[in-house]
Formats: sequence, C-alpha cells, structure tokens
Amino acid sequence: MMQKKSDLSIIRRWMQIGFVILTFLIGLRHLLPGESPKGGAFDAFCPFGGIETMWVYLTTGDTLLTTNLLNFSVLLAVLGVSLFTGRAFCGWICPLGTLQDMFAAWARRLSGEKNKPLGKKSQARFPVQIIPQIDKWLRYIKYLILGLILIVSTKAIYPPLHDICPARAIFSFHWDTPLLGIVMVVFVLSSLLNKRFSCKYLCPLGAGLAIFNKVSLIHIDIDKHNCTNCARCENECPVDIPAIPENTQSTECIRCLECLETCSIPDTVDLHLG
Repeated sequence: MMQKKSDLSIIRRWMQIGFVILTFLIGLRHLLPGESPKGGAFDAFCPFGGIETMWVYLTTGDTLLTTNLLNFSVLLAVLGVSLFTGRAFCGWICPLGTLQDMFAAWARRLSGEKNKPLGKKSQARFPVQIIPQIDKWLRYIKYLILGLILIVSTKAIYPPLHDICPARAIFSFHWDTPLLGIVMVVFVLSSLLNKRFSCKYLCPLGAGLAIFNKVSLIHIDIDKHNCTNCARCENECPVDIPAIPENTQSTECIRCLECLETCSIPDTVDLHLG
C-alpha cells in the first residue's frame, strides 16, 4: 500500500513539472522571430478564456480579442477531466498551482524547516495559516470574482482577466503593461506567505470547477471506523481543508491525494469509482 502511494506521488510530481514546462514553452514560442505561431495569443491556451468569451461567442459568433476556438477545446478537455476526477486539474495539471506548491516549500526551507516529517504540523514561520473564521469567508471571494467576470465579459472586447492574469504574467513573456509585473510580484509573495493563496481565495477557474467535486465519477472515501482523527491529512493538505474525514467531497478539495499519501492506517483513505 505504501509503495503504491509513493509511486502515485512521483507520478503527480512529474505531471506537475511536465505541465509547467509545457506552459513555459507555449509562452516562449511567442518570442521566436518571424511569423506569428499557430494557435493565436497565449490567452488562447487558457481554459478560463473559454468561459470568458463564451457569452460573446454564443450571442455574436465572434470571440473576445486574444481568444479563439482553441479556448473552447482546452476548456472542454478540462471539464472532461473534472467530470471524472473533480478538481484534479487544480491539483495535478494547473501550472499556477504547481508554482504555488513550490513557493510554499521554499518558504518553509527559508524560514528554517529543511525537512518536514510527513503528516506532522509544520513548525516553520512561513507559510502562515489564516485564522479559520476569516479563511472560511475569504474562500467566497473567488466565486464573486467568477460572477463579476461573467457579467463584465458580456460587454468586453478583451478577456476581463487579460491585464491581471497571473498565468499570463508568469508564462507569456510578454509584459505589455506594468500591471502584469505587479500581478507577478503579488502572486509570488502571497504564495510564499500562505499555501495556495490564489487557489483558495482568488482563482475563478477553481470556483467554476468546484461543483465537479460533488458529481465526479471518482471520489475520495475515508473509513471513519479506521480513522483515528490524527490530523495527518489536514497537516499535509495544500489548501488547508479542515476536518478532512468529514469533508472528503469538499468543493475546496483539489484531488491532490495528499490525504491518501500521508494516512498511516492502511486502507483508511481510498479512491472509489461511482
């Protein structure tokens, strides 16, 4: 059982690294001299661009500037993955999520914790954990952002997130406004200070995918008869979900499977189909 968990962790890390590299390559290709590369602007590869331009496309047959039909293809692929696995896109594929995990790990090392024992609560000064009562309400911000973007997109010319998108700020290598530089700095600092800050509080794509945790074909089960409530899973959770044994279908869960990885009781945490 433990060997399978180790293999699973390795697969996830390599998938995350692979998609970060792929996203960097997509950004770098726009720096090549000469012809404009096929596929349009960097924005065209963003699944959220499909959501931003959907209303305009349905009502006019056109797309917002810097987006095209490729956005819908990427979005459909993400929705397909989410239908089977819930928000696994956030935990396994999204390059911004991977970078946030990396920054959080660096923050722990820089603040004195070189090797955190698996399942133990971090003793490092950073990243900090926000007070639960405040954290609970902050998580609703991403849903407000999603709703606002959907409203603004009906009258927009460019995607509403075009000038403040952290993915574009980090991966596009095309900083045409000072605002993108500010976005990059804020993203990095917030990720160092709090685990997956953008995922938990700001990401509208995560808000849109949240519902799939309730209907996905694959879900996480915890045997409450075996569970000792040791909190090992909560200590490892990258999005700080409280009381995980009672919240395995939480819309905040990014299906990273760290709970399965860290559980010390065999056959207590498992994946089920259906």
